Amino acid sequence: MKLTILGCHSATPRINTHPTSQVLEIKNRTFLIDCGEGTQVQLRRNKVKFSRIKHIFISHLHGDHYFGLIGLISTFRLLTREADLHIYAPKGLKSLVTMQMKLSDSWTNYKLIFHELTSKVSELIYEDECTEVYTIPLDHRVYTNGFLFKEKENERRLDINKATDANIDVAYFRKLKQGFDVENEDGVLIKNEEVTYPGPKPLSYAFCSDTAYKEAIVPIIKNVDVIYHESTFLESHQHLASSTKHSTAKQAAKIAQQAHARTLVLGHYSTRYNDLEPFRVEAKEVFNGHIELAESNAVFSF
Repeated sequence: MKLTILGCHSATPRINTHPTSQVLEIKNRTFLIDCGEGTQVQLRRNKVKFSRIKHIFISHLHGDHYFGLIGLISTFRLLTREADLHIYAPKGLKSLVTMQMKLSDSWTNYKLIFHELTSKVSELIYEDECTEVYTIPLDHRVYTNGFLFKEKENERRLDINKATDANIDVAYFRKLKQGFDVENEDGVLIKNEEVTYPGPKPLSYAFCSDTAYKEAIVPIIKNVDVIYHESTFLESHQHLASSTKHSTAKQAAKIAQQAHARTLVLGHYSTRYNDLEPFRVEAKEVFNGHIELAESNAVFSF
């Protein structure tokens, strides 16, 4: 599982700070999460292939999380994209994007498929043979979701020696990895667990975008491997977090600790802070796991 941070600051972009956007690569899938202003430039800078992006997830309709979307959609058109593009976003974004394309007479030459989100409870919004994505209802000034990405169970690992000793034809090895019992060449049913052992533990990633402190999300993200949680403010500005429905680094750490997360990635910093290390220091007071500080162009492998 690989996470590339394209941008992780709040509000207005600057030369070295970019609004929220990130790329998650999991099970050979490439997901774009949020699309703040300048996202396509950051994709270029980080050598992310545009053609691999088939699913975009937008947390909410504040500009620093989606203003880069119409530019990216337009660039895909100029590059003569043919593959469908799915966008999972709050209801209203489809109307915004459609109006922009209508007024500029810039309709896409590929299918643009919107999945409009309105539910205030967690729901499954994407699934394929390897991955599932669920919404994480958050508490912000407008309707907002985070997203939980989960690998499905991995294939079991085959013990070649045991399978050979059990006189199982090699043609059945694939079914064994998929968890099935099979008959050997003598017609005897061999139990799967006798010749295989569990595959790698499935990984999970929770993206918690702009939100006030909300313990209600903990059951949704319980035992998550990695959580990105917004930490717009330090404790000295907690009054601002309350009034704007954002979180502090310590509040993000409390959520990660309660969820038993392995790794916490902090981000969405207010540009009032020049030094990010105090965010890690405050989070460490609460969270016992590993802590990473998101920065533009940072790449994490889990």
